[in-house]
Amino acid sequence: MPSQVNCTILELTRLNDTTYSMTIAAAGIAAELTGPGCFLHIRCGEERLLRRPISICSWEGERIRIVFEVRGEGTAWLAARTVGETVDVLGPLGRGFRLQPGDRPLLVAGGIGSPPMLSCAEFTGGGAEAVLGFREASRAILVEDFQKTCRAVSLASDDGSLGTKGFVDALVRDRLSKSHTFTAVLACGPKPMLRAVARVAEQFGVPCQVSLEERMGCGVGACLVCACKTADGAYRHVCKDGPVFEASEVDWDA
Repeated sequence: MPSQVNCTILELTRLNDTTYSMTIAAAGIAAELTGPGCFLHIRCGEERLLRRPISICSWEGERIRIVFEVRGEGTAWLAARTVGETVDVLGPLGRGFRLQPGDRPLLVAGGIGSPPMLSCAEFTGGGAEAVLGFREASRAILVEDFQKTCRAVSLASDDGSLGTKGFVDALVRDRLSKSHTFTAVLACGPKPMLRAVARVAEQFGVPCQVSLEERMGCGVGACLVCACKTADGAYRHVCKDGPVFEASEVDWDA
């Protein structure tokens, strides 16, 4: 069950020009976490009605780490907080990745899709490999964290300033063609990236789960803001039925 808690900020670090890492004390929320892929809904100032959904990057004990980009007034407010302040947090919310400790997934992340994939890497206890893609080297985040946690990490960037020049689906194809031990492909990032990765995984017959991003209102499925169309023609709430879906469930042409 989700809880609404005033959480104390324990750490706040700027990772690059637009991205921040925040660790909060959230005992009531952390106790409900059973696996990776869920998110928190954070109130960003008294004057803003809508909360901001932010993926859980990692957790240990009562400590939960989130990593977020400043994209507007709400996240700018959050980035301006200081250690010792409290934030109003609702969570954990959503349906996360179907994953077991000891699984050997290939984790695929694009940009700010990296944080929830780090929690997957930690959850498997070192059994995962990761493919990370960024626009350029200066926008890369959490690379060292993945290198400490994963068996192997492959990097790509749009401009070639970090790792291989190009998109992550080419690296996914390379890894799946060279290894047949992956139990699943798990991905988070922009929808075009997810679509490309899902198609590669399907070609190799590897199960694929994707974490979708949509604008959210309530965060608990009561409104229709985050509805997305699925392959069977129905609509699902990303906040309640997701954010993680089987790739085969998603209507990629919607």
